[in-house]
Amino acid sequence: MAKSVMVAYALWAAGGPLGLHHLYLGRDSHALLWMLTLGGFGFGWAREFLRIPAYVGEANQDAEKERKRPPNMALPPVGPVRFAGQVCVGIYFGTVALIGLNSLDFFYLIVLPLCVGAGVHLVSSVGQQTSDLQKTITTCLITSPLFYGSTLSPLPISLAASVTAAQHRKFKPPHRLESKQELGPRLFRLGLAWLAFSAPLGYCIFHNTTATLYYLSDCVAALLDIFWFLPWLRSVVEYILLMPYRILCVFTGGGYYEEAWRKVLEILLREYTEKEKEALQVLSLQPEASLEAITHSYRELAKTWHPDHNPGKDAEAMFVKIHEAYEILLRRHKPHRFR
Repeated sequence: MAKSVMVAYALWAAGGPLGLHHLYLGRDSHALLWMLTLGGFGFGWAREFLRIPAYVGEANQDAEKERKRPPNMALPPVGPVRFAGQVCVGIYFGTVALIGLNSLDFFYLIVLPLCVGAGVHLVSSVGQQTSDLQKTITTCLITSPLFYGSTLSPLPISLAASVTAAQHRKFKPPHRLESKQELGPRLFRLGLAWLAFSAPLGYCIFHNTTATLYYLSDCVAALLDIFWFLPWLRSVVEYILLMPYRILCVFTGGGYYEEAWRKVLEILLREYTEKEKEALQVLSLQPEASLEAITHSYRELAKTWHPDHNPGKDAEAMFVKIHEAYEILLRRHKPHRFR
């Protein structure tokens, strides 16, 4: 059945960042890529407004193109957009692995290069072309030990893998074109791939919810500070980055300010982290202690253990420990750093 440009545009508008239009057009690799990156981090989804007619044409003419393809056309053309996408998604997959899987044995030697290679190969397999997965993964495994232990290692590994993938690019065989396969098996494979990607990251995020939110808050605040000299651009970037926060506020029934953020935290941050539990013990507090109670306990203990008032040998160390505990609990109750 011929694919419709209007239907593709409707799916692009309704669920483009989740790859619904690519799923409709039989571009499963592209659909999976969009599911895992939310539409190529938003930029790819916006760019596709002009690309959809070409995608529909490819979907409607796959068989004819296979018959008419010149026999001497052995390699698909090199595209700078595809190459940049391979590098970015390879880094993205590697970063996700650093967040969710870095506690595994042989992480930097096996797990990280496999994740980066999977990201690079996924982009290289978008559309009607692909690359040699074995050679891409081999390049990752060879490059990874050179940057062992570095948090920046996904960048050089992804660059090396992208160069290898570009050198060994090829057209997909006719029997491997995704548009020729049945919908059920396609959805099953997409679901497994999405689960494999999201499960470790989801476990890490929900296991360390408080620390994760603080980390994201710090990252967003630091990124916004870069644009201090262009207030209008800062506002645009802030609006985009805080879109998930605003969606959460809608579900909690609040506005986009302090009270809504507190309500979100009441839902998400129900359990204390281990550091926060230790901080509560240091300040002799119960888990339900309010900010006022925390501050009062801190001030009383600080007076008792301040080195100027307490000549004991352990006074200074205890005073530092009390201050650190107070800072930990203060961050929990006052995590909102930007608007």
